[in-house]
Amino acid sequence: MFAVIKSGGKQYKVAKDDIIRVEKLDAEEGANLALDQVLMVGDDKGQTVGAPLVDGASVSATVLEQMRDRKIIVFKKKRRQNYRRRNGHRQHLTVLRIDEILTGGKKKAAAKKKAAPKKAKEAAPADEAPAAEAEKE
Repeated sequence: MFAVIKSGGKQYKVAKDDIIRVEKLDAEEGANLALDQVLMVGDDKGQTVGAPLVDGASVSATVLEQMRDRKIIVFKKKRRQNYRRRNGHRQHLTVLRIDEILTGGKKKAAAKKKAAPKKAKEAAPADEAPAAEAEKE
């Protein structure tokens, strides 16, 4: 499965476990992000194209690193005017690892399913105990 996401004014085609470098995002290293601007989702069977975004789709990613790109040289010149300017620039980047592509508003269902039965099991014995004590009296 793949998705086309928009981040920092650019579009990226991503799949699970891809590592991409996007323009700087305000997040700590190791933080999980939800990228909600999904333009297209597809797999072997077909694609879903948004207008402009796909409803309910998001991409889950983990921040691996905050870094700076290599230096580029910005050189300006006007001929015959003795005008030359030379500057350098290093863009700030965020390195992301794509964890999961979620479609149709699906969330991580595995975590919720595990948590729900534990609460139900703990609540059931507590409710039965007062009823049993009331019958004894």
